[in-house]
Amino acid sequence: MRPLRATGWKMDSFEFNKIAGAFLASCLFLMVLGLVSNGLVHAAKPDKPVFEEVAAAEHGDAGAPNAPAAAPEPIAPLLAKADPAKGEAAFTKRCALCHTAVQGGANKQGPNLWGVIGAKRAHLDNFSYSDAMKAKGGEWDFQSVSEFTTKPAGYLRGTKMAFAGLRDAAERADIIAYLRTQSSNPVPLPAP
Repeated sequence: MRPLRATGWKMDSFEFNKIAGAFLASCLFLMVLGLVSNGLVHAAKPDKPVFEEVAAAEHGDAGAPNAPAAAPEPIAPLLAKADPAKGEAAFTKRCALCHTAVQGGANKQGPNLWGVIGAKRAHLDNFSYSDAMKAKGGEWDFQSVSEFTTKPAGYLRGTKMAFAGLRDAAERADIIAYLRTQSSNPVPLPAP
């Protein structure tokens, strides 16, 4: 490369060829690397687009928006066999990151759940609930807690609870049985 002159920088053809060759060699290397990696990794393609599967799951098997949703599974029979000790362990593993369940416990990302079974929705004055939760009204009975924790966004659109849900009904029953014990006056279990 030649030094700068008062009239500007000048590059001879050899310098230009070196730069262009390096650029082309880099492009060729990246292209070969892409071909080799595509040859080593074989991605399985789904039989049908994932979007359709999600839509079908949200709208029932027919996939039509007006198809009736499947009836929620009753939690009462599972509560008769539920183990609060297992529920406490599952709560600690799955829920304690965002919730506490002890009397006078602090709110975290979610509200303290002490006495939640049988309480009105959005009952804590010191927690900022979503507008959807405030508008829902009613009380947290065993079945509504089960349905909400199965898939919070499916149960209550607009909820702040960004949790995928608990699909295992037995685990859900154990957690609900544990939450029932976290109260000054536990609500009686429903008849199975």
